Amino acid sequence: MSTFASQFLKQARVMTADLRHRKIIRTALTNYEIVRDKRKGAFQSWESARQAAAETKWEAVNHLDKYLVELVSKLEARGTKVHWASTGAQASEIILQIVRDKQARSVIKSKSMTSEEVHLNAALEKAGLEVVESDLGEFIMQLRDEPPYHIVFPSMHLTRGEIKDLFQRELGDAPSDSPEELTMVARRALRKKYLTADIGFTGANFAIAETGMISITENEGNARLTSALPKTMVSLLGIEKVLPRLEDLALFLPMLATAGTGQALTCYNTMYGGPRQPGESDGPEEFHVILLDNHRTELLADAEQRDALHCIRCGACLNACPIFRNVGGHTYATTYSGPIGSVITPHLRGLQDWKHLSNASSLCGGCTEACPVKIDLHHHLLQNRRNAATEEPAFFERSLYQIFGFVANRPALWAVAKKLGRFGQPLQNLVKGTALDPAKAWTQTRDLPPMPKESFKDWWQKRKG
Repeated sequence: MSTFASQFLKQARVMTADLRHRKIIRTALTNYEIVRDKRKGAFQSWESARQAAAETKWEAVNHLDKYLVELVSKLEARGTKVHWASTGAQASEIILQIVRDKQARSVIKSKSMTSEEVHLNAALEKAGLEVVESDLGEFIMQLRDEPPYHIVFPSMHLTRGEIKDLFQRELGDAPSDSPEELTMVARRALRKKYLTADIGFTGANFAIAETGMISITENEGNARLTSALPKTMVSLLGIEKVLPRLEDLALFLPMLATAGTGQALTCYNTMYGGPRQPGESDGPEEFHVILLDNHRTELLADAEQRDALHCIRCGACLNACPIFRNVGGHTYATTYSGPIGSVITPHLRGLQDWKHLSNASSLCGGCTEACPVKIDLHHHLLQNRRNAATEEPAFFERSLYQIFGFVANRPALWAVAKKLGRFGQPLQNLVKGTALDPAKAWTQTRDLPPMPKESFKDWWQKRKG
């Protein structure tokens, strides 16, 4: 068992016993489900929209070479400087070089899961820069020195009282636990940072090949300030973010809002195509776009699981997952948690070290049903399990299955095994949950079903006389 797997199991035991935490998450997600389902009902056909979105992403991902070239040529035509990063370390180094060239001292950031993936904040802070998260949830988590809890709701596990205490301790300002007043506290602290930042950093929700633009969707307006006020803007995005046409946003923006937060449309949806052009009143003087691979092309080469690159980071699969609801986002100990994280993290960070995430699933299929772009998530979890076992088979498990197969294919031996099982079950009940229990992993939280006194085959033979 890897160190990451041991840590996951240890943290999962703690979190599943924390009933207060589970109640907070259940309340938040129940409210989300109500508004999400209401917005889904506003679509003429939600299932048809899902199918159209899946087909569009299929086209984009399966012709990524074509659309990336088109995107880059359009961006560069308007003066954008485009960089290619094969790894997370290379992406961080490119950004650090931009910082050095500008002799920058401070960076203001809008929400970006890709920057979390490459551990950008740590790299910038190590180089002596001040880095400030401008998204309210991300700002709260930065003050707590913790990673985001959820792809869309970074601080969903915290109560207003906990945020009030945090602001009082870190900012010296928290008049009450009113959401409006707490938001104003954060706004007062952040506005100063926008005005003094040398570089504004963003991620991207989509990149449009046809027009050479990146699309950013948000609810707070912080990304607009991040891009408009500093003289230099830097955007980091995975290569899978590309959409072929501008008109595709007419489908993807409302689908992202509906699946992600239960909104008809997020409050701010902005397109960026380059640095400030002649005659424009605001915007950055210099615009850099970094296109990140970081093992995405390896996943692209896997025809069976390639559709995992269709993900639009809406978080809907996390919200539907019973495992996520019980163990929480931080237990996964990786950038992308929940079902989508369990599918792609073994590709991004190593199958054997992270194969335990694919086993942390009930395989209920709720994630696949919730996904707005129809990623076959629960089957991908099974495929990860198969691939891990094929790549590095566990000797003990393989031996047990070989023995089982040998016995099950021989009726006489199978009949003897059934009788031994009935004889042994009372003994198993005596050692249940102890180190001597061969089924301890199961019986710690479940009861083994009692074996019937006779099998159906025996009963049928008696009935036939």
